Amino acid sequence: MGTSILDALNVRVEGSGDKYLFLAHGFGTDQSAWQRVLPYFTRNYSVILYDLVCAGSVNPDHFDYRRYTTLDAYVDDLLNILDALRVPRCVYVGHSISAMIGMLASIRRPDLFSKLILIGASPRFLNDKDYHGGFEQGEIEQVFSAMEANYEAWVNGFAPLSVGADVPAAVREFSRTLFNMRPDISLFVSRTVFHSDLRGILGLVNVPCCIMQTARDMSVPASVATYMKDHIGGKSSIQWLDTEGHLPHLSAPSYLARQLEIALSQ
Repeated sequence: MGTSILDALNVRVEGSGDKYLFLAHGFGTDQSAWQRVLPYFTRNYSVILYDLVCAGSVNPDHFDYRRYTTLDAYVDDLLNILDALRVPRCVYVGHSISAMIGMLASIRRPDLFSKLILIGASPRFLNDKDYHGGFEQGEIEQVFSAMEANYEAWVNGFAPLSVGADVPAAVREFSRTLFNMRPDISLFVSRTVFHSDLRGILGLVNVPCCIMQTARDMSVPASVATYMKDHIGGKSSIQWLDTEGHLPHLSAPSYLARQLEIALSQ
């Protein structure tokens, strides 16, 4: 990236206090996904937000197809942001793909993270012999084909399924940020995410983890949360959320904020 990473990825620090809280959005959204959660934490924390390089709010010229073939490059970005801001230690909240990015970052630099809060996290989306990730290979290929054939139609079908809960405003917001993504980048990142298998790194994560899982998530079965808890190397817990869908920060922001407050107090 020619410009500084803080400018390129729209890094913001909101609030005050010597405690840092990092909010990292998932695929298909940008940092605006946290806008209704953020006010709950700016009084007690310096809250860091940024946009993943694949987000529609980032100049697509920054997306290097050769570099972002795995999550490792996203981990580099995260750690470079923390170093640029001179953050000594933070609580990291990662949604979906960013949950796994945070876990990988904590393996490399455990000193930077006091706790990981993982929302809608999955180390592998594909089913395997003794593992239920939620998708068969054929289903994944159908998703890719639909994205390639008609991106607009795919978004219009995918957004309400992902939100899950009957919250039209959340569907509109998720659709907006999906449409902001360049379709070729969206497809490329989807392939990266759906073909990732990070089960092998779970045992290397020693930073305390709180796994947040909604009652019904079309992308991540409840069994995945249990699998992660059983395989994470350090202390971990599951916080079952009494709401539905893959995007509780969009569909139930005040409820999620209260659940985050509980996790932060433990």
